[in-house]
Amino acid sequence: MLHPVPHPSKKRAAVLLSLSAVAAALASPVVAAPAPAPAPAPAAAAALRWSGCATPRYPTLQCASLKVPLDHDSPAGRQISLALTRVPHTAATSQGPLLVNPGGPGGSGRTLAGFVASALPKDVAAQYDVIGFDPRGVGRSEPALDCGAGHFKPVRPDSVPLDPATERANLERVRSFAESCQTKHADVLPYVGTVSAARDLEVLRTALGAERLSYFGYSYGTYLGAVYARLHPDRVHRLVLDSVVDPGGVWYEDNLAQDQAFDARHKSFLAWVAQYDATYHLGTDPAAVEERWYAMRTALRSAPAGGKVGPAELEDTYMPGGYYNGYWPALAEAFAAYSVREDAKPLVAAYERFGAVEPSAGNSYSVYTAVQCRDSAWPRDWNTWRADMWRTHAKAPFMTWNNAWYNAPCAFWKTEPLQTPDVTNHDLPPALLFQASEDAATPFEGAVAMHDKLAGSALVVEEGGGNHGVALSGNKCLDEKLAAYLRTGQAADAVCPAQPAPKPATATRAVPPSAGGAALHGLLGFRG
Repeated sequence: MLHPVPHPSKKRAAVLLSLSAVAAALASPVVAAPAPAPAPAPAAAAALRWSGCATPRYPTLQCASLKVPLDHDSPAGRQISLALTRVPHTAATSQGPLLVNPGGPGGSGRTLAGFVASALPKDVAAQYDVIGFDPRGVGRSEPALDCGAGHFKPVRPDSVPLDPATERANLERVRSFAESCQTKHADVLPYVGTVSAARDLEVLRTALGAERLSYFGYSYGTYLGAVYARLHPDRVHRLVLDSVVDPGGVWYEDNLAQDQAFDARHKSFLAWVAQYDATYHLGTDPAAVEERWYAMRTALRSAPAGGKVGPAELEDTYMPGGYYNGYWPALAEAFAAYSVREDAKPLVAAYERFGAVEPSAGNSYSVYTAVQCRDSAWPRDWNTWRADMWRTHAKAPFMTWNNAWYNAPCAFWKTEPLQTPDVTNHDLPPALLFQASEDAATPFEGAVAMHDKLAGSALVVEEGGGNHGVALSGNKCLDEKLAAYLRTGQAADAVCPAQPAPKPATATRAVPPSAGGAALHGLLGFRG
């Protein structure tokens, strides 16, 4: 029987007393990779032509496209395009462009511009041109990657390979995806990676006519921002990193750390369910509730709910709860309906809402895989994966194997990996980092490591919070510190209390107002 892990938040707050020392203790014994080679000046970019693309929610939104070299080392060669959005500044004096990125890799940032501009205090938003963009390969940028239709079509093999046949079936899926990507996009894949995307940002800065740019990235966007800042520290005005990637674990080790953090967060969800036994009738003991969740998983192996939700799809459905606790009431209701009332329909509905992959997600997953596989070396011997996953699964069974198969195309990737750059930076203006202490997708230790690498940076911890993406999600303390930093560039280490946990919802599809951040988390998506 599994048991909830001790809550570590009190220990985490003490980190602020000696961040550098803690970061050194947490650092893995990996020799630091060199910094990226100094980037040559980008080719002169044509002035951007903005046109109105307003929506009812964002009435001042504008759109444009930007040509960038496919290969930045051959600037006169093949050009590709990036899709951009902008909410223009309205103040008499501007602080220049503020680029925003939702993470991924593979996340589209075009809508995020409107969200950020509307969520910031009016006086702050007025000082910036808030710029959204689809990174190379993503969304409306061209060419857009799409490696394999139907890769996530239900019902997939059980993610936990309890027998050789299941393992072979999963291996065939991921190998086929890797081969399809190579067949469709061999000419592009060598140039889809974080360093190339960071160099795109410098072309964008030039096209905007800005001496310096500001950058606000969530999740994977924190790593993209850190790489850009390492390449062009003198071009950074403000740098905000929210839910911070551990730069020392890119990407295989980061995923192993993520597996354990997601398991802990899933236990937190199940403990929350136990608190509301009067609503869900699943028991008052978190360990017993957890046992019932895994019993549900076992039952779905032989009888997928609605012919759609097997064990792998169940994990896909409940994984978003590790990103945002505002989803917990809907997930708990689906769990209770299946386990207590023997009604599978709410579980199928929850899968279709949270777990099912929409057609556009084939693009985002293709870019995710292309970037992750190109950015750094992954084990090529499947025996290494198998041993590491079973070892981690023994401690963290919730998502370890599911996450492994999500990333396993990298074991069969044909494009040679790059050497991971060292993002250590002593030449930046002060950066501002935000991190929830119990974040599953980017565990807390990564923020400490990044804070140590960015000299003069400030780390603001949401103490006891477990959501992924915390600034502009309704926490007044965090949002005030973000606004003050964007106004003045000044910031200091701090701790903010987390928002209250949600209450059970009266309707399955409701997101309780107490949770906050529903709009933001709809834009950030999952997995990155």
